[in-house]
Amino acid sequence: MTAGPARTLRACDRLDDAELVARFEALAIAPADFGHREHVRIASAMLRGGDFGDAAVRFRRALRRFAEAAGARDRFHETLTWAYLAVIARRMADDPAATTSHALVARHPDLLDHRGGAVARHYDVAAITASPVARAVFVLPER
Repeated sequence: MTAGPARTLRACDRLDDAELVARFEALAIAPADFGHREHVRIASAMLRGGDFGDAAVRFRRALRRFAEAAGARDRFHETLTWAYLAVIARRMADDPAATTSHALVARHPDLLDHRGGAVARHYDVAAITASPVARAVFVLPER
């Protein structure tokens, strides 16, 4: 088996879950250091050990606030946010041994594959990403 290209470490990779969430909510993460991996890690950290609804709303609010502060308000996507929250919560429920966000993404790398991974089992990701309706309101999967 050959290894894929090495992933560049970001500043967030060195943070534990509590520090990552604290910096995210304080808007203390540089937009350049906030990619899909960080979305997944923060969502899992917020979901861990709490009520799904409360944690999901907390994440959504913080993400919208982060996007606004970064000048990327138009990048927030309602459907993908809720879809990932649900998929991540399910993975966490099915795999209690993944006790940190680092462990979760290591054990479930398809969560990091935005185009063909976990959410693609439920949505045509390209179509839903391009949909203005799905960006504005949650759209149920058609699959």
